[in-house]
Amino acid sequence: MMTANEETVAFAEVETPVGPFVLAVTETGLVASGWGSRALVAGRLALAEVHDADRTAFAVAELNAYFAGELKRFETPIDWRLMSGSRLRVLRALHGIPYGSAVTYGELATLSGSSVPARGIGSIMGSNPIPIVVPCHRVVAAGNGLGGFSGGEGVETKRWLLTHEGYLQPTLLDL
Repeated sequence: MMTANEETVAFAEVETPVGPFVLAVTETGLVASGWGSRALVAGRLALAEVHDADRTAFAVAELNAYFAGELKRFETPIDWRLMSGSRLRVLRALHGIPYGSAVTYGELATLSGSSVPARGIGSIMGSNPIPIVVPCHRVVAAGNGLGGFSGGEGVETKRWLLTHEGYLQPTLLDL
């Protein structure tokens, strides 16, 4: 039996154009998300699971609206508990990068006010516990390269997301 101050997490699984996507929502907000199984996302959390569709409904609706092209800014509350220090500063700065735009790894380092070098920013992006909502796909390499991406199908997922947002032009393969 849980005590009143024990925190819990509720999960939702959403089919998206870039593959199955899992959302994990605490009483505070979205704490983790990602591609693959619920177990993979749950493995990063030490919280009791509850089945609460009402708790996850807003995040699910926003994610579906994003993929339908109807949402440009997520309002889902974020639970930042899995991040701290420079990583937290960088991901909070990233959360403010608007739809349809991108920054370089170096620009994000400057925006965050951290002393993390561009290569370290790449490492933080690769371990972002809340992709899409905290939009690591909007961080690109200097000189017009896409840079890396560890979610979904890798760089092709990043390319799809940036094309969806209008940052990249569709290629013949997308038409």
